[in-house]
Amino acid sequence: MKGAQPPIWVRTPPGEPVLSGVNWGGLKTLYIKEVRRFFKVQMQTVWAPAVTTLLYLAIFTVALGSDRRVMGVRFADFIAPGLVAMAMIQNAFANSSFSLLIGKMQGNIVDYLMPPLSTGELIAGLVGAAVTRAFLVGVAVWLAMLFWPGVSVEVDHPLWAFWFGLMGALMLAFLGLITSLWADKFDHAAAVSNFLVTPLSLLSGTFYSIEQLAPAFQALSHANPFFYVISGFRYGFLGTADSPVLVGAVGLFLLNIVLWAVCYALVRSGWKIKA
Repeated sequence: MKGAQPPIWVRTPPGEPVLSGVNWGGLKTLYIKEVRRFFKVQMQTVWAPAVTTLLYLAIFTVALGSDRRVMGVRFADFIAPGLVAMAMIQNAFANSSFSLLIGKMQGNIVDYLMPPLSTGELIAGLVGAAVTRAFLVGVAVWLAMLFWPGVSVEVDHPLWAFWFGLMGALMLAFLGLITSLWADKFDHAAAVSNFLVTPLSLLSGTFYSIEQLAPAFQALSHANPFFYVISGFRYGFLGTADSPVLVGAVGLFLLNIVLWAVCYALVRSGWKIKA
């Protein structure tokens, strides 16, 4: 037809993006793909972590006594929010550290690189799915604790609980994404989990108040970002915390910005992804 314009992919110079703005359709597709991936094995990815967390609760309350008081509250009520937060952050890391790594190992990393997704959209899809898994695990643990005898998990400040849960999940999701870029095999990702994530989680004040520690160890605890996640999340439930809540909230937000920038730079450069 006279005067008809050629298709946009013909008129666009080579190397210039055809899509403008955010590719919401592609981002949604990637996010749903990642959620379906872990939800297909939900017994392993959601319910198994919930059972493990409940075992922690049972063992520590039996060993130390649920009526023992810490920071003015019963010990069982004290550790319950920390266990929920710990399960959330560990599973956020597990999810985001898997996607790109399995793609590199199986040789189908091109499935992530070829779609018309920008660097930010790729990161958003992977991290968003990891945060979703974290919150599903957290809700599963919280619901189970509602029926656990002798434990109260009423939420006094839901917005603070949500904020610190979100900041903790994002922090570990970004860390998991960096790990998946760096790792060449599952042993590498397991090393980060075993020698960094798990120790920092267990030494974050989940099972104790840092007021019980010597001054030197209190200072070390304040250098652990996991501590602020646990302390702030506990404040959302109990209204009491080991650290200034606002300092932790702002500090974790700034740390997540830094981690996002690192992820963006690494993914954009194709570090250890593109041959």
